[in-house]
Amino acid sequence: MLHRTPGTYRRLESGAWPRPDTGFLRDVAMLFALNEQEWVSLCRYAGIGDPPGPLTARSGKEVPGVWQEAIDGMTHPAYITDASWELIAHNDEFARLFPGGEVPTNTMRWMLLEPQGREMLIDWDTAWAPLVVPQLRAALASRSDDEVLRRLEKDVLADPQCAPIWESGGAHIHPDGDERPIRHAIDGPGWVTMCAAQPMAAPGARMIVLVFHAGARRSHTRVPVLRAP
Repeated sequence: MLHRTPGTYRRLESGAWPRPDTGFLRDVAMLFALNEQEWVSLCRYAGIGDPPGPLTARSGKEVPGVWQEAIDGMTHPAYITDASWELIAHNDEFARLFPGGEVPTNTMRWMLLEPQGREMLIDWDTAWAPLVVPQLRAALASRSDDEVLRRLEKDVLADPQCAPIWESGGAHIHPDGDERPIRHAIDGPGWVTMCAAQPMAAPGARMIVLVFHAGARRSHTRVPVLRAP
């Protein structure tokens, strides 16, 4: 069933095959209908670390419904996107950020390509785009078959402002802890600090909490890190 030589699976099961190839591990995962958590465990126990990409195209595209209740209970703007930056859920405070409460359908497209995003994200060309484009590149590295991401890549490369940023590279793969200037639709200009997390059941999905403070000055430049006592 795995289309390999006799004894191949036994070598994997017994631990006699150090660092098996990911193609074989994927075949095993599909044969036994593993879910994403089991896929991660299989790769880790096989000695290759976290998997190089999701098991199926649906991975990272949906989260448990209780997440809506969770973010509704937050006082700061909060939202969840899938692995392609399609907006899955948000709270009312997040909607207040936008004119008329009209939230974007894809936050990556909004940040990089939509005129409203470039207007609201103050200093877009220096404080935002150079840090956002590398996130798209990193996502494509692990989800090369994602049609939404591929369309974003195509449009970014066709954009005269984004294309040079793409070509320049960059290693900023997540926004956690970043503080950047933004123009709140109701509260005016200010600074937003991003707290990023991942719903564990949806690899690649993101939950972002935006801590916003109005005004010209940064608010969190000297906040100490947290650690266990």
